[in-house]
Amino acid sequence: MHPLVEKYGDARLPRYTSYPTTPVFSSDIGAQSYGEWLGEMPAEARTSLYIHVPFCRAMCWYCGCHTTVSRRDPPVVAYLDAVEREAALIARAAPHRLKISHIHFGGGTPTIMPPASMRKLMASLIGAFDIGTATELAVEIDPRTLTDEMAATLGEIGTDRVSFGVQSFDRKVQASINRIQSYEQTESAVNRLRGVGVKGVNFDLIYGLPHETVESCIATAKASLTLRPDRFAVFGYAHIPSFKKHQRMIDETVLPGTEERNAQAEAIAATLLEAGYVQIGLDHFALPDDELAVAQREGRLRRNFQGYAAEPYDALIGLGASSIGTTPAGFIQNEVAHGLYEQRVGAGELATVKGYRMTADDRFRAALIERVMCDFEVDVAGIAARYGVDAATVLDGNARLAMLEADGVVTIHDGKVRVRTDFRFLVRAVAASFDAY
Repeated sequence: MHPLVEKYGDARLPRYTSYPTTPVFSSDIGAQSYGEWLGEMPAEARTSLYIHVPFCRAMCWYCGCHTTVSRRDPPVVAYLDAVEREAALIARAAPHRLKISHIHFGGGTPTIMPPASMRKLMASLIGAFDIGTATELAVEIDPRTLTDEMAATLGEIGTDRVSFGVQSFDRKVQASINRIQSYEQTESAVNRLRGVGVKGVNFDLIYGLPHETVESCIATAKASLTLRPDRFAVFGYAHIPSFKKHQRMIDETVLPGTEERNAQAEAIAATLLEAGYVQIGLDHFALPDDELAVAQREGRLRRNFQGYAAEPYDALIGLGASSIGTTPAGFIQNEVAHGLYEQRVGAGELATVKGYRMTADDRFRAALIERVMCDFEVDVAGIAARYGVDAATVLDGNARLAMLEADGVVTIHDGKVRVRTDFRFLVRAVAASFDAY
């Protein structure tokens, strides 16, 4: 392990998909605040829509998502009815039809729903919001349970991009995390979806899983490359059994250590780069002509709750249990338990239970952190001028930043902070130097 990883505690720092991060959310912000914030939404706001489907047919033991196992359809269908009601409540609270630029179905397993329910839900969303042919639609996929009817439905509703949970093709690793998924299942699902017109394909890979090795990570990456996805997202497994009780099923004695995890991450990155992919920020890879790669080259890359994005948004409407959203005023999060969520929405109430109202200082620091996470450098003086702030607020007396400079992780010149190429793995530590919390 590199000594600076331990010194700065990078592995324990936020991934900064938002700022401030969720631990500062408070119950002081609830349904009333969210309703007021929706009522203030400007007509020109660029808005994205996230729909959380917290159900799976079986629990993968590594999972860190808010999800539950349901082997029957009725609970899923009842939940989706509540999502439709929530969409209608939000539409009524907004002063105009919200124009949606992007829709993302996450989970859990979004494709667990019956195809008829997917078509019904999409029709309901189109009725509640301004959704057109220019709206990008993305859906997370479990290839083990994808039916031909659902694949056809995804083509019918105009799905543009799908994200596959691959994690690892090593059978020993799969058995240790309760997720047996063959290459052939994945290949079949990719081919079926491409066959119905889905153009964008993303693969998620995870390193640091039980029994995982550098060799097995390379083998998984090479097998994945034969299917030529447009993007990869590569994450380290986070073992938090005190928070996610199903992770207690994982044998901790066969988890790779920190040094091995770092070697696995580097091996995957090297394999993808050698195959012609471009590294995007902290944990994404894309083909050179992918819109993420283009946005990075042009300095337009953004960081949000979905990771990296090519286009900005002003608001994210989160639908479903545990969903997080944001408006120009601040962040909000729904009830986590889907039963309580359904009760709240069934009673005609917005399901928001906590959130955070942004301050001027938060917006300034969020801009700094986003540029660091996207570009590995930030023009502190330039952004400070844009926000009417003195750059000295975050540069002078910043002990963490001074320590990073002394250790050679960053250079600071003319109000610009740059992460040295050899130390990009510490980018979260650099971002944290601007984090007031």
